[in-house]
Amino acid sequence: MEVSLMIFRCQRHWLKGENKGKTEIFIENLPGGPDNINLAPDGSFWIALLQLTTEGLEFVHTSKAAKHLIASSRKLTELVSGLRTKAMVVNVAADGKIVKKLEDPDGSVMSFVTNALEFEDHLYLGSLHTNFIGKLPLKDA
Repeated sequence: MEVSLMIFRCQRHWLKGENKGKTEIFIENLPGGPDNINLAPDGSFWIALLQLTTEGLEFVHTSKAAKHLIASSRKLTELVSGLRTKAMVVNVAADGKIVKKLEDPDGSVMSFVTNALEFEDHLYLGSLHTNFIGKLPLKDA
């Protein structure tokens, strides 16, 4: 699967079967920029999202023109960027529907989560801005 940060979506590329060689949108309009994606034991996917600060600017991730404008200006990029203070991961079913969304909106426990891996009923979270790995029991989530 290809993960696209600027368009807040993930694409699926079929390697075998009747759709072999085809690429399609798996999920779009995610509530943040997808970073890494991992297969869960039940066949769903965990996607780490770079959670952007867009209060009042929610249209940005659905507008190509707005994304191009923001990408062209460092000041505008800084305005909508809250990467270091937030954390979000989503669990997405094989049909592309969000099953579960876990977030730390102010980064009080963990921020800038870039990886989520499910193992033995726990979700392990990685971040480029911490010196630890987060461990979250999924039964409590």
